[in-house]
Amino acid sequence: MTVCVKQLRGRLPVAEVVLGRALVSVVLSGWLVRRAGLNPLGQRRGLLALRGAVGTAALFCVYLGVMRLPLAAATVLQYLYPSVTALLAWAWLGERPGSLIALAMALGWLGVLVMAHPLGAAGSGPTLPLEGVAWAVAGALLTAVAYVSVRELGRSEHPQVIVLWFPLISLPLSLPLVILHPTIPTLPELGWLLGVGLFTQLGQIGLTHGLVHLPAARATTIGYAQVAFAALWGWLVFGEGIGAPTLAGAGLILASILVGQAGKQS
Repeated sequence: MTVCVKQLRGRLPVAEVVLGRALVSVVLSGWLVRRAGLNPLGQRRGLLALRGAVGTAALFCVYLGVMRLPLAAATVLQYLYPSVTALLAWAWLGERPGSLIALAMALGWLGVLVMAHPLGAAGSGPTLPLEGVAWAVAGALLTAVAYVSVRELGRSEHPQVIVLWFPLISLPLSLPLVILHPTIPTLPELGWLLGVGLFTQLGQIGLTHGLVHLPAARATTIGYAQVAFAALWGWLVFGEGIGAPTLAGAGLILASILVGQAGKQS
């Protein structure tokens, strides 16, 4: 999804990217909900709407960060969210992380710090645009709130209903901004927008099922693998280099996933 966003080169307003994503997702989610014979309105509509609003705000921030930063760096910054998610899940849901999950979080966070080489060598100060860094960090914090709300909603809502409400809320929030500053996408840009919607939909389905069936801290620990994938796509598609810090960080992230799975079994 982030590769498709970055391929748009920042020419389209971010609200238009969010709207395109929502249009594709609401069609696919609506079809899946109807096919499963579910009630699309759900039971806890206030929390469903809040999750959609917070998730939409997170999308705006994440997309702005991706457009302004190298892909690996933007993803590294976004990975402030697992620690925040674990703290929120502890405070909100009473999900106290076990020792192995805490170790997995520490290994994953260490891997993120090692991979944060694009932020600059020690003592040299940041080398990334501060605006991009701010958007990425804001996206991480909002993502944590959204993920914990999904975990709470999983106690009463079907995962497909939770996924459906995200674009249902994104549409009315993003449409007025698009109307204020419309930009006609080119044919290739339409293709990338379709890719944003399709890959986001697949990611949301997998993510929502994971958060419903696993404690929030454990599920987001597995999600550290995204950092390694971002580095790979950044190298293959955008020619962003993969150096020793990236490889070392990827090894630590893999270790965190294995330790997190051990914690799951225990």
